[in-house]
Parts: sequence; structure tokens; C-alpha cells
Amino acid sequence: MSEDTKTQKKQVLKGGEYLVKGSFADDIFTPEDFTEEQHMIADMCHDFIKNHIDPNLDRIDNHEEGLVPGLIDQAGELGMLGMALPEKYGGSDQDFNTNSVMTEVMGGAHSFSVSLYAHIGIGTLPLFYYGTEEQKKNYLPKLATGEYKAAYCLTEPGSGSDALAAKTRADLSEDGEHYIINGQKMWITNGGFADLFTVFAQVDGEHFTAFLVDGNAEGIALNGEEDKIGIKGSSTQQIFFENVKVPKDNILGEIGNGHKIAFNILNIGRYKLCAATLGGAKRANTVSIQYANEREQFNQPISGFGAIKHKLAEQAIRIFACESATYRTSDYIDKMEKELVEEGKTAEEARMIAAEEYAIECALLKVYGSEVLDYVVDEAVQVHGGYGYSEEFPAARAYRDSRINRIFEGTNEINRMLSLDQLSKKAMSEKIDMVTPAKEVQKELTSVPDFSNGEDGFLADEKKIIKNIRKSILMAVGAATRDLGKKMKEEQELLLNLADMMIELYAVESALLRTEKIYNNKGKEEAQPYVDMTRVYLNDALDRIYVSGKNAVTSFAEGDNLRMMLTGIKRFTKASPVNTKDLRRKIADRLIEANEYCF
Repeated sequence: MSEDTKTQKKQVLKGGEYLVKGSFADDIFTPEDFTEEQHMIADMCHDFIKNHIDPNLDRIDNHEEGLVPGLIDQAGELGMLGMALPEKYGGSDQDFNTNSVMTEVMGGAHSFSVSLYAHIGIGTLPLFYYGTEEQKKNYLPKLATGEYKAAYCLTEPGSGSDALAAKTRADLSEDGEHYIINGQKMWITNGGFADLFTVFAQVDGEHFTAFLVDGNAEGIALNGEEDKIGIKGSSTQQIFFENVKVPKDNILGEIGNGHKIAFNILNIGRYKLCAATLGGAKRANTVSIQYANEREQFNQPISGFGAIKHKLAEQAIRIFACESATYRTSDYIDKMEKELVEEGKTAEEARMIAAEEYAIECALLKVYGSEVLDYVVDEAVQVHGGYGYSEEFPAARAYRDSRINRIFEGTNEINRMLSLDQLSKKAMSEKIDMVTPAKEVQKELTSVPDFSNGEDGFLADEKKIIKNIRKSILMAVGAATRDLGKKMKEEQELLLNLADMMIELYAVESALLRTEKIYNNKGKEEAQPYVDMTRVYLNDALDRIYVSGKNAVTSFAEGDNLRMMLTGIKRFTKASPVNTKDLRRKIADRLIEANEYCF
């Protein structure tokens, strides 16, 4: 191995760079790399759900007074609320990967997970990232134990995706000591019991700013719990602010910089939403398997039927790909945080910078994780048949609770478009060289096709296919940028198609890298089920990428240029046929024997 190769293998891709560069299996972090402490934290979270959440799901959904705040207190006693906070603020200063483990497992806690993450994430992190030292010392230790519960007040009736259109005002009092806040916020998670609100308002009607507001301040009125489709147990209320006095020392960050707080917090929130949906999807797959093993029709368990095996296997395949992409990203963020701290950045600065660096991956994972969960719970209902539609069985609650995730943290449509916007900014600032590889693809399209593999060894064919997927994306993005210029951002349907291609590349490459790492560390036999899942996913992803790519280029190109790109997409998504039926049956048989999600 050359010295250049050794150096390359130690590199971690920058945000969005996976679109132009491949990775090595040893570069990524996977669940097989969990430490003993991480396994212990996962077990603690599983036990918490089993002992405190599952027996009380109906009581939680019925908003039994004091129940959810009490459960948050218990989570605080176990250290869940302060894992991401430094010890000096009452936390345990766990690294990002360890926080990801907790986030994943607690994602299986239905409505309670929403309350928990609203407190830990958007409720606490704005203060941690942007607060003064005095503000942090005053509030963070209480948030870390659960003594204070937190909520985040951004959305208004007229400002959802367009957060900066908020109408809530903050005006300086005559004595200059307070800001007077007036306005209305809606969809506020934990609104019914929060002790501390992060409220976004327009100072003097024009400077978007964040404030720390005491939940018991005079002039705050709640409008009662929303009657929601799902996540019924999470407190969601409208909050009215009428001449609420807030000390000027409670400005969070600087006047006019509220947009930075709002948007940077959402980067981490998007990633963590994906991690949480992963935990929910694993539980739903297990529920599906166990029901299929118990339910008998025609004198045999329905898990023995091919149609059911297909569903169970496909649930697991998508979960596997999502999990692989999630922890790959977690480690990218984790490594950058640690490097930045070593360079002298504070923990707060390091986490903000790392999250912003991987904003593209965070946005795409939010989309991917929420849609994987939606698929898995939908099939869970189908496996249950008529019982899946009954609230007496767990599939119904999972189905209802899942739907919000495609809206939370910015809708999936917004996040798809955001990923392309972030990519464009990185390309324009030359943080990612999209031009050179795009030109190479264009040159390849006008030359004689190369039918050689170019790869050897384990999963060689699959690696070549992934290289070709990357080429199809570079071709489509490059051509759209060249032909449309600034008008590209107005072509939302095009952006959605390109984002879908980007998602599929990241997911399937992550699955392949994880599979290769298992093969390298544990051998062929241990790796075989992961090989099977990777091959099925890749086979089906190629079809999805072909459709997205075709729809993308036909939306703006025409004539010879269009014909050339359609030929390219067809070439770059071509592969040998795979017997996915047999592979899915092998995967399903492992799940059925284990009677749970077992990968």
C-alpha cells in the first residue's frame, strides 16, 4: 500500500463530499463498533421504555396530569437529559456517537420520545450554544436534571417553513430594563408544562431575535392541548404572549441573530430525528415479526408465506440501510467535534461548526429516516391485517405516531430542497469541487463505454455500480446548474428528484461500506446476511435512481443534450439481474427465527 493510500484511508469526508469521493470501509463507524459503555446506555434506555413507558402508553396519550413531566424527571435521574452537556453544567459530556445511541433507542418510546427530545434538543441546545456563561450556569444544571422543562417557540400561524416571517414583537420598555413581548406561537411541544421557553420575536418589528422566557411569567396564556392525529401524549399547545416582560439580560445571542440560532439548531435536530425514527422502525419491525409468528391462517403461521416474508425482509433492509447511514454521519460529526476541541474550540462552538459542516447529510437523513419509518409502520399495519387497524394492537399507535416526522424539523420537501441549496453554496465557495468530476462524466458520455469492472475483491460489482450512481448524480446536477443557473432554485420538482438520487447514493453506499467492514472483521459467514440486504437494496435503489434521474433531466433539457443524458442515466443505472425473492426469503427466515429485528 502506498503512503498516499494510507493517508487517504485516514481521511474523513467533509459535508457533501460523498457526492464526489468514495469512502473506505474502515473510515466509517457502525453499530458493530459500539463500546461497552454505549451498549450499557442502550440497555438502560430499553429498560426505561419497558418499565416506565410501555405500561403507561394509554395514560400518556390521555395526558394524565403530571405523568410526562414525572417521566422526564426519571430520565433526568438516569442522566439522559444531560448527556450532551459538559460536567460543569450538570451533564456527563458524552460524545456524539453515544448521544446517537440514546437517541435511537428512545425513539421507540412513542409520544414520550417527542417530549424528551424537545427538552433535550431544541429546548436546551439553543441556550447551550448561544447563551452567556451566566445564562448557562443559571439554567443548564436545572435542565440537565429535569427540574426545569424546556420548550422552543418558533412557529406561528403565519410562519412555518418561512420562520423569518414571524409577527411576534419584542419592544424595549420605557425604563430600558425589559423587552415587552406580544404575539402568538403554535405547535409548541412541551408547551403545557415548560418552565423555560426559547421565544423568537422581532425586536422593534424587524430584528429577528431569541429570548429566554420564564414559563411562569405574567402575560403568558395557554390555549389547551391540540387534538392531534398521532403523538397524542406529547403536550402541544398554542401560547399567547401579552405584554410579557423579559429582562434584557435574557436575550439569547445577539439582537438580529435569531435566524442563526433557529437554523443551526435544526441541523442537529434533523440528524437526531433520523436517529429516533430508526429506533421506532426497529420496534415496528419486531412487532411485525412477532405477530406474523403468532398469527395462524390455513393451519400455519403467516410468517411462512412468501408475501409476508417479503414485507418483513423489506422492512429490515430499509432499516439496515438507514442505520448504516445514520451512524456513518454520527461519526463524521463526532470526529469533527473532537478535532475542533483539540484545536481550541469550545464544546459549544465545535458542535455548531460540525453540525453546520454536515448540514447536507442531516437534511437528507431527516427525509430518509422519516420515510423509512413511515414505510415500516405502514407495512406493520398490513401484516396485522384488520387487527392493525385496531387500537388494541401496537401497530396502530406506531402508524399514527410516525406521520408527524415528515413535517417536524422542516418538511421533507423543504429539506430536500435545502440539501441542494447547501450543496450549491459549497460548490460556489469551492469547498466541494463539483465542476471537475462533472466534466469528467460529460467526457465519458461522449466516449466509448468502458465495460471493464475496474474493481476486484469483495463486492467488486456493487462498488462499480455505486461509482456509476455517483456519475449519474454529477451529470444531472452539473447539467442543471449549467443550463439553469440561478433559476435552478425555482425548479422545485427538479430539486426533489435530485435530492432523492443523493439520498439513495448515501444510503446504499453506507450499507455497502458497513457490510464490507463486517466482512473484513468477522468473515464471510457473518457478513452474508448483510451482503444479501445490500444487494437487494442496491438492486431496487437503481430503479428508483433511474426514475428520479430521468424525471430530473427531462424537466429542463431537450434535443441532443437530453438524449445524451438519458443514455447516460440508463448506462449508469444498469446492473446484472438479482434474484431478490430468494435473498429476501433468506433475510426473512433469519428475522422469523430470531423473532425480532436482529441485524
